[in-house]
Amino acid sequence: MPQLDRLIDSWGYVAVFLIVVLGNLGLPVPEETVLTIGGYLAWQGRLQLTTVVIVAIVGAVAGDNMAYWLGRRYGQRLLSRVAAASPERIEWARQFVVCHGMPGVFAARFVAGLRFMAGPLAGSTGLAPARFFIANLLGAVVYVPVMVGLGYGVGYGLGERIEQLRRAAGNTERIAVAALALVAISVWLVRARRARRAPRGPSS
Repeated sequence: MPQLDRLIDSWGYVAVFLIVVLGNLGLPVPEETVLTIGGYLAWQGRLQLTTVVIVAIVGAVAGDNMAYWLGRRYGQRLLSRVAAASPERIEWARQFVVCHGMPGVFAARFVAGLRFMAGPLAGSTGLAPARFFIANLLGAVVYVPVMVGLGYGVGYGLGERIEQLRRAAGNTERIAVAALALVAISVWLVRARRARRAPRGPSS
């Protein structure tokens, strides 16, 4: 994993924005980790908490809406080419978006493996742009503060001990990043497990 703390230190809110955009476009970047690191750096006073949240929300909405319009232009075949998910999983996600519409787009924000698929699937299945935008925005407004707040909470509860370990290890930032990455990965694993247990719909 790249040294995200140094990247965010160098590029600040631009790094947060770009990584969140790319994550919502479906690229394999550590979006959750960046959000939690942003919250942790806000606890340290190196970033502004409110600005991190706003920038990340804008990035999430921008990335998802780009994916929506790509799906609207190129259809589901685009997702089939770039997604690591199986065709059965993509079809289940498509049915989920079709059946649930706006609530499905909102819920997809919180389901591992479904978040980045919701945009192109909503575009390819004909969900109206305004309806997608509203549902996606609401999902981002709820999801982003939770993940950023998680990093801030780690700093508030364990930050002093993490910084002590960092100083004892030669003033390296990797300990803080590793701790936040473990938190983000744990959240991702819980969401992935719930996604695997989700009903896949009747088989044809």
